Amino acid sequence: MRLVDSINQKIKTIDQAKAVIASWKILGKTVAFTNGCFDILHPGHLYSLSQTAKEADYLIVGLNSDDSVKRLKGPDRPINNTHDRALILANLVLVDMVVVFEQDTPLELISNLLPDILVKGGDYTIDTIVGAKEVIANGGKVIINPIVEGFSTTKLIEKIKK
Repeated sequence: MRLVDSINQKIKTIDQAKAVIASWKILGKTVAFTNGCFDILHPGHLYSLSQTAKEADYLIVGLNSDDSVKRLKGPDRPINNTHDRALILANLVLVDMVVVFEQDTPLELISNLLPDILVKGGDYTIDTIVGAKEVIANGGKVIINPIVEGFSTTKLIEKIKK
């Protein structure tokens, strides 16, 4: 199978993700998880994803669905639809799996997948990271990546509009 054929296979449902993670765990591998809208991918996203990927053997990205993004960011978002955002993330060599979630937060997804490491950006604290309690209670850890200043999807959209 050519590498390009495997890209779509990185996009999984929750049940598919659980099965794959179970097989990774049997092999003694670790799983890092992060999540977001990833509407217009920028260097801040890439930095955060690369830092997260360094923390474990595998990187899973939880991706907000279109409806979830609209509720969080407003009626004009997302710019790119769920399928396109998932495909862009799946094309990144450092991303091993993408799982779309419909809720406003990834709590249900994190509770189902129980990654070894949960990573969020520096604009969060342990107390405000959704799923932190669940991951820690399961023996995992939570890491906060520093924010890369000057990069924001909202600011990019504003710049494009000008």
